[in-house]
Formats: sequence, structure tokens, C-alpha cells
Amino acid sequence: MCVLGTRPEAIKLVPVVLALAARGVVVTLCSTGQQRELVRAALDDFGLIPDIDLDLMQPDQSPEAFVSIAMPLLRHAITRLSTAMVIVQGDTATTLAGAMAAAYARVPVAHVEAGLRSGAAEPFPEDMHRRVIAQLATHHFAPTQKAQAALVREGIAWGTISVTGNTVIDALRLAEARLGADPSLQARVAEAFPPLREGRALVLVTAHRRENHAHMAAIAEAVATLAERHDVDVVVPLHPNPASGAMLQARLERVANVALVPPLGYLAFVTLLRRARLVLTDSGGVQEEAPAFGCPVLVLRETTERPEGIEAGAARLVGTDSATIVAAAGELIENEAVHAAMATAILPYGDGYAADRIAAIVAQEVVAR
Repeated sequence: MCVLGTRPEAIKLVPVVLALAARGVVVTLCSTGQQRELVRAALDDFGLIPDIDLDLMQPDQSPEAFVSIAMPLLRHAITRLSTAMVIVQGDTATTLAGAMAAAYARVPVAHVEAGLRSGAAEPFPEDMHRRVIAQLATHHFAPTQKAQAALVREGIAWGTISVTGNTVIDALRLAEARLGADPSLQARVAEAFPPLREGRALVLVTAHRRENHAHMAAIAEAVATLAERHDVDVVVPLHPNPASGAMLQARLERVANVALVPPLGYLAFVTLLRRARLVLTDSGGVQEEAPAFGCPVLVLRETTERPEGIEAGAARLVGTDSATIVAAAGELIENEAVHAAMATAILPYGDGYAADRIAAIVAQEVVAR
């Protein structure tokens, strides 16, 4: 069983589901509904639908409330289906609930994207979730050697950790293949966002994280200033959480060259990433996706659990101070040498075959059981 609840989980588990199916492993795709519509849109881009949809999310629901509801329902599903292994991804409330449910049911837990650590209390509660899940998992699929080392420092047995690369690179490869194989699909995907002017730099902005809710006004001000000072098109997909989306909309809806769009499907987002000159984001996954297209990333956070991108030079931490964001983004827009240095950084997240490595290990374990 693959348990997922958010858009990033769906994107990063799709390659694993497909790789397992190619090996003849029967996979139950279970969605908790944490981001129900976003998950369905992401899965639809790859022709998948959940086998189980718990539809659990309620307005203003706290992570702990969500986990307390999801965990017993997931445990029931795991037991009812005689599940041989539960696969979870990342660090969300769904991931924690899935890992705990499997552990209570005495079913092995495989954690995709294991070992990410920020070295700080933030992001909360995600970093806490990662550490707890590491104690519950029996198989740790680390995207990088740095993630592997973090797990070893916490006492996780070396033999249970496999460095696989990050499955988001696999997802990008699948998305590009779908787009490349069907020109009409490219045209339909482009309808999801406004026309982009030829020859004008595109700046893509995503901001939604819980720890940044108090800083959304500053982020919005930075985006508005950037758009007003530079000859660029800015596209901002608005997150459905009003603590982020509504705040950005209030400041940016009247800025001439800023396009506010609803949450994008994955193929539409990949299309924009391929066009973008730079990305401003507080997302984790976008820090991995953008460098795959040679697109510099300015991370709107003080810390990141993905230091590999920073160390490689593909991403830079800029925090949430408006002036700092505007200066860093302006430099990447205007200075070709600075942009080229980030755009040509070596991708640290693998070769696009992480899911195959994961599927090989999982299939062998399932057959053995």
C-alpha cells in the first residue's frame, strides 16, 4: 500500500507505483484527502486514481487532529487488505499517520525520501515528523548520501538504508515524456496559465508553508516590487490555504505583470518550470525540481532540509525579508554570469531511476514475505 495525502507525495510516489506495477507487485493507492483535489489533479496527469479515498481533511484542521483521525482508519485498511508493506513519502501528517498505522499493525514501513534534516526546529512539524518516521520505518530510501549520513547519526542501522536518488527526478522524466509524446497535450496544458510573452523573463513564485504564514505580507511585497522594477512576467499559483493564497492575492492582484493562477496540475507546472528564468519558493520539492531544468532557486526560508542544492550552488537561502529577496532576484534577472553559475550547477538529486531501485528492493521483500 502506498499512502499519500498531499500533492508532493502524489508526484513523488507515482514513479514508485508505476515501477512496482511493472514488476508485478499489486499496489493499493490510498489517499487520506489531506489535499484531496490537488492529489487527484496530480495523479490524473499520470492516469492514476486512488483505490481508497478517505477524504479526511476538514477546514482549519490541525496536524495532530488529522493524525488522530487518519491513523486508526489507515490501520484498519492495512489489516483488512493483508498488506505486505506500507510505503510512505516525505514528512506530512499523512506520512506520519501512515507509518504509525503500519507499525501498530506490525507491517514493514518503507520511507521514501528518508533522512532529510534541517538541523533546526523548523520547518515545524515536518522535521519532527521525519525523525519519528525514521524510528518506525524498516526500509529507508535516502535520496542522497548526506541524507544517509543523517540517519546513521541517529542510530538507524546502515543495512536498512538505501541511497536511491530522489523520485521527483523520475517524475520529471515521466512528465517530459508525456509532454513530448503529445503536442496536443502541450497545448491543453498551456491553457492552465496566461499567455507568456516571447523573450520576456519568467519568474515563478510558490509560497505556502506554515512557518511562513506570518511572513506572507513581506513575501507579497517583495514579489510586487520585483515585478514593478523589472521587465518580467511573474506567475504565482495560489495555494488553497487562505493563510497564504489570500494574503498573496490581496497585494498582487492589481500588479500589472503578475498573473495569479489557481493551483496547477503537474504537467502545467513542469511546463512553467522549463520556461522560468528563476523560481522563488518556500517549497521543498521545487528546490529539487527547478535545478533539473537549470533554473536557479531562491528559497524563501531561513533553513532547508535540502542543503545539497545550496551546496551545489543551484539554490540560495534568502529568507523572507523583502529587500533581500528583491536584491537576490534582481541580480539573477539582470546578471548573466550570476545566473549561469547557478543554472549550470550539478544536479545533486540523482539520475531519474530512483523508483526502479526502490521497486527492486520492495518487490524482493514482498516476495520473501
